[in-house]
Amino acid sequence: MQNTPSNTQKFILKLFPEIMIKGSSAKRQMVGQLYSNLMSILEHIDTTITVKKFSDKIEVVSPVEVLPEVRQRLLDTSGIEQILEVLQVDGMDTLEKIKEKIGELTIDSLEGKTFVVRAKRTGTHTFSSIELERTVGGYLLAHSNATKVDLKNPDVRISMELIESQLNFITTKYKGLSGFPIGTQGDILSLMSGGFDSTVASYLTMKRGIKTHFVFFNLGGMAHEIGVKQVALYLWSKFGSSHKVKFITVDFQDVVEEIFRSTPPTYMGVTLKRLMLMASEKVADELEIDALLTGESVAQVSSQTLRNLAIIDEVSNKLILRPLSTMNKPEIIDIANNIGTRHFAESMPEYCGVISQNPIIHGSFKRMQKVAKQFNYDVLDSAVTDAKHIYVHDIIDDVTSLEAVEVVQDLKGGEYVVIDIRPEDECIQTECENIKIPFHKLKTEFAKLPKDKEYLLYCEKGIMSQLHAQYLKDAHNCENIRVYRPN
Repeated sequence: MQNTPSNTQKFILKLFPEIMIKGSSAKRQMVGQLYSNLMSILEHIDTTITVKKFSDKIEVVSPVEVLPEVRQRLLDTSGIEQILEVLQVDGMDTLEKIKEKIGELTIDSLEGKTFVVRAKRTGTHTFSSIELERTVGGYLLAHSNATKVDLKNPDVRISMELIESQLNFITTKYKGLSGFPIGTQGDILSLMSGGFDSTVASYLTMKRGIKTHFVFFNLGGMAHEIGVKQVALYLWSKFGSSHKVKFITVDFQDVVEEIFRSTPPTYMGVTLKRLMLMASEKVADELEIDALLTGESVAQVSSQTLRNLAIIDEVSNKLILRPLSTMNKPEIIDIANNIGTRHFAESMPEYCGVISQNPIIHGSFKRMQKVAKQFNYDVLDSAVTDAKHIYVHDIIDDVTSLEAVEVVQDLKGGEYVVIDIRPEDECIQTECENIKIPFHKLKTEFAKLPKDKEYLLYCEKGIMSQLHAQYLKDAHNCENIRVYRPN
């Protein structure tokens, strides 16, 4: 008899049901892609993690030292419907051995409770799954202080899988992310503003197995760019790190100036969205991407009425996906909260609305055609030509190199107040005065601090501190703020 080694934990990953109903070739390709994705993700945690591929599942064995991180990465990987943590016991070739082993593992937990036994078998055995359930159930009832067997609403559900003589006793079940594995559904280019809608829309396409790249139209300077890069990096790190994806920055400040010069105020908002689509199409063509993604929701703002969306869409021949089109704002915020992007979105300044003056709600196609002719499209072409392309995994180095705000690495000789802006409760301890203000409260709380002190913002990687220091400098003309990044 051989158990799973005590210093490892085995996971059985059940596949998303829509994978299982595909034809054999498509299913094989998707399972292979999920296996490849997991190998890419998990090798960065621990090279001793093993991944095994089967036709209807994938098994992962992880050292217990990295168990929490491995579990979380599995929960954030699309293509997985259910995650089972199991205790593997080999040599279980008779009912007698199985019932005794299950009894050893469960009897103490059944006192005063109802229970049910559920079993699945794979392979050749002299007994059926029902016989296995009844034998184990009878043994537990006779040898424990359980009250009774309850097939419908038990207090304890005892689950196991028997594969030939290998018994997998299921200790915990988790709901997976579902969806298809990333890399099986092609590529898309997401118009990313960093707010609630674009981040949730990007998450939904990643969850569906679409390799999601990001294009960002900079309307607010360096602080805006750092903030959106921060969100893109978070989404990629959590849900899409199995693949390399691009982040493209298009400087739109000259485009906005041209809009003010050429466009009536009521059509400025719609014009801006049309120009973003036109630029995105050019970028997508360059990357050989067939579809665009936006976070627009019908009637949420004036540019998102059905008529105005139709006017916006006429400038592009690309497929445009809008997964939030029928969602309400509270539903979108709930998803953002669940996936961890709410605080990012709440702290992201809103720039698109600044050029919407008495916006048209039910635009005219004919009027839009006349307005569009007044715009100098050389400005747009120049913005796209000068766009900056980087991979998302290079964002940390890229933001660090910007040095948007002075970085302090050595606290000696300086009288600073270090502000820990991380969302966790812990606060950094330094030789200076240390205070805790989570980044999503910084804009309101910083204004209450004494103006005669020098402040250093601290976060783990320096990205959020760069963003918020720059924002405070730009928005509130604060010159007494820097970034603390220890050596």
